[in-house]
Amino acid sequence: MQESIGGWRPSDVEVVAAFDIDRRKVGRVLEEAVFAGPNCTRVFQPTLAASGVTVQMGPVLDGVAPHMAHYGDDEAFRPADDPPVDVTAVLREARAEVLLCYLPVGSEQAVRHYAQACLDAGLAMVNCVPVFLASNGDWANRFRAAGLPIVGDDIKSQMGATIIHRALARLFADRGVELDRTYQLNTGGNTDFLNMLERSRLQSKKRSKTESVQSQLDERLHSDDIHIGPSDYVPWQNDNKVAFIRMEGRGFGDAPMEIELRLSVHDSPNSAGVVIDALRCAKVGLDRGLAGPLEAPSAYYMKSPPRQMRDDEARLALADFIGEEEAEVPAKSSRMPAPGGA
Repeated sequence: MQESIGGWRPSDVEVVAAFDIDRRKVGRVLEEAVFAGPNCTRVFQPTLAASGVTVQMGPVLDGVAPHMAHYGDDEAFRPADDPPVDVTAVLREARAEVLLCYLPVGSEQAVRHYAQACLDAGLAMVNCVPVFLASNGDWANRFRAAGLPIVGDDIKSQMGATIIHRALARLFADRGVELDRTYQLNTGGNTDFLNMLERSRLQSKKRSKTESVQSQLDERLHSDDIHIGPSDYVPWQNDNKVAFIRMEGRGFGDAPMEIELRLSVHDSPNSAGVVIDALRCAKVGLDRGLAGPLEAPSAYYMKSPPRQMRDDEARLALADFIGEEEAEVPAKSSRMPAPGGA
C-alpha cells in the first residue's frame, strides 16, 4: 500500500531463509516450492528468479490439525519425515533481520517457537496470525528486553471482511445509527479454511476478528448480538474467500435499517498486499533501534494490535511513523526469512 517505507521499497526485500513442514516443499528451492501443493492461489508471477534459498523443515508441534489426514493430497498438508532444523541457527547463519510468521490458525506452540527463535537470533517479527504476542504483555516485554521490534497480531487484508466491517461499524456510530446486531460469515477453499474446520483451533481467530469490530463501536454489542468467524470450507472455492456481512440497526425515530454485503476476494494476495508494508515497518523499527510492539503499524495493519485505534487515526499515526528519519535509512536489500505451512 506504500511505495516507500523508511526508504525501503518492495523490491528491496530479499528472502534468505524459508521454513515449511509439507513434503512437497521441504528440500525444494523457494521459487519451486511456492507453486507446490496444496497452494491454490492465483499465479500473477509465473517465473521467479533463482533465490538460492532451500525450504527447510520447521518444527511441526501443533501446526497440523489431525483432521487434515482425512482430506486429499491436493487439499491438505502432508508433513515431511525430515527432522526439524534448528530455526535459531538457520536464522543466524542466513543473517536474517525480520521473520514473517504465517502459520495456521491455532498453532499456538509453533508460533511461540518461532517467536523465541527471533529473540534468540536477534530478529524483528511480523506476526500475521491470531496467536497473541505483540498484544500479550509478557511477549511484548520479551521483545522490549531483547531490543527487538514486533508488528502484530493477525494481519488485516488489503480489502477484507474485517476492514470493511470495522468501517461500517464506525459509520453507524458516526451517523447516529444504533447497531443492534451483526454477523460476518466467511467461506473459502484453501488450507486456511480447511484447518479451521477444527473448531477447537478457532478461539483466538474468533476473538481477534470479533474484538477488531467491537473496538470501533462507542458501546460494545452483547456477545449474543455479534457473530464473526470462519463458517465453512468449500473446496471448489480454492483461494477465493467469500464473506457475508449483515448489520441491523435503528435510525431516527427508531426506524429500522439493514445492510447486507457480499465480498469476494482472492485471499492470499489480499493479505500479501498488507504484509509487504508491515515487514518493511519492522525493518524500519530495527533501523531506528526501536524495541517492543510498533504501535502505529500494528494498529493499522493488524486485527489485534496492542492498542486499537480507529482506522483513520491509525493511518495518521502510521504516516507519522513512516515520516520519521526517512532520509537516514539506507536503500539496500533487507533480508527476510519466510516461515510458512505449519
